[in-house]
Amino acid sequence: LIELRRRLLQAGVSLVVSSYNMASGFYLLRPGAVPNGHELYGAWPDGLAHFGEPLDLKALSALGRFDFVATGASAVATSGVRFGRGHGFFDLEWRIFSDMGLVNNHTPLATVVHDLQVLDKKLYPSPDDVLVDWICTPTRTLNVQRDTLRPRGVQWKDISPEQIRANPALAELHRTVGLA
Repeated sequence: LIELRRRLLQAGVSLVVSSYNMASGFYLLRPGAVPNGHELYGAWPDGLAHFGEPLDLKALSALGRFDFVATGASAVATSGVRFGRGHGFFDLEWRIFSDMGLVNNHTPLATVVHDLQVLDKKLYPSPDDVLVDWICTPTRTLNVQRDTLRPRGVQWKDISPEQIRANPALAELHRTVGLA
């Protein structure tokens, strides 16, 4: 993802990036926010915080629907099922974004991994898994033929008060929907 972000910054593309574990919410990197020659630093978490504009959910919503979403994975099956570090942060981000109308089942979603991280197996997702449309590696791009819908909306019954307190975006959405 670092290399993808670096290239997008060099190309002058606006990026919305979540902070590590969403602990500080989301950042917007607008074209020109990162000085020429500093795109690699701008693509790293420290650079995001340095050059990025912090976004609350109102500001994030004002940006409108996302054109494209990319995420990483520890591994991904050719069926589009991702394996991460087991924390489910991207799946939660997707649910937050879907509640806000920023993404839907048709929003193009890619994962960026190394060739060795691609598993040539048909795996079956859980109801909470957000499947990808594209798997991008240094040597190939695979188009995934998804046959399931992506999950929508935060499932508040599955979210603990501790998770809400630890995640600014989740806490803000919780207040916005009148649950706080």
